[in-house]
Amino acid sequence: MICTDQLGRTLTLNFEQDNLKIVSLVPSQTEFLFDIGLAENIVGITKFCIHPADAIKNKTIIGGTKTINIEKILALQPTIVIANKEENEQLQIEELMKHVPVWISDIYTLEDAYQMMLNLGDVFAKSVEAKELVSEINENFLTLTIPSEPKRVAYFIWRGPYMLAGENTFINHLLRKMGHVNIALDIANKSRYPEIEAEALVKLNPELIYLSSEPYPFKNKHIQELQAFCPSANIQLVDGELFSWYGSRLKHTAAYMQELLSV
Repeated sequence: MICTDQLGRTLTLNFEQDNLKIVSLVPSQTEFLFDIGLAENIVGITKFCIHPADAIKNKTIIGGTKTINIEKILALQPTIVIANKEENEQLQIEELMKHVPVWISDIYTLEDAYQMMLNLGDVFAKSVEAKELVSEINENFLTLTIPSEPKRVAYFIWRGPYMLAGENTFINHLLRKMGHVNIALDIANKSRYPEIEAEALVKLNPELIYLSSEPYPFKNKHIQELQAFCPSANIQLVDGELFSWYGSRLKHTAAYMQELLSV
């Protein structure tokens, strides 16, 4: 089989369904692969691949998303490895490519996520399951009711230093789907995840602050910390998986966003 990944790279794959062995290096894509019926074919996952909890118990852990153990991966004799441009380290993936085909996703929007799922569905002869899943997710987002007045929002992903989800990120795309205006786009530092000082945050005056559960595990005590700088802001702890996992977890994202919009 000849296929193309989301970096436009052409891969030549040679396997039958009964000898397909997959190593997934991306938590959200791991969950998706399980959900389209590939549980028996997945042989290796990262320590951050935590869903579906029951199904992953007997899978080999090959390190973290950015600290993969190449020797451990190769010992599993995979026929394909599934990676992501942002979540995995380029040099590690390039070394892995010398030994096994690596399909790489590159995702910034819901449409990119849909394409990833449909493409992998085709690669693994699970196109029907992938199409049904994408259709369900898309229908959910079509029912999302956004407020007529947009709110200025800051989405925090890190503390020490404070960091926000900025332009050209999947999180920013979902914030826009909610009708929000992301204040990170007004920061002079145009990186995708800009740092921000408390003084700059005060000047940008967000109406709404989301504190993500990942990668930094924000807690209630951090609400009080930021409320001191932005006393009028509505500050909420949010489920980071539902804002940044771009696989089948998106089935739950639109309903979750609707709940947040009602607070």
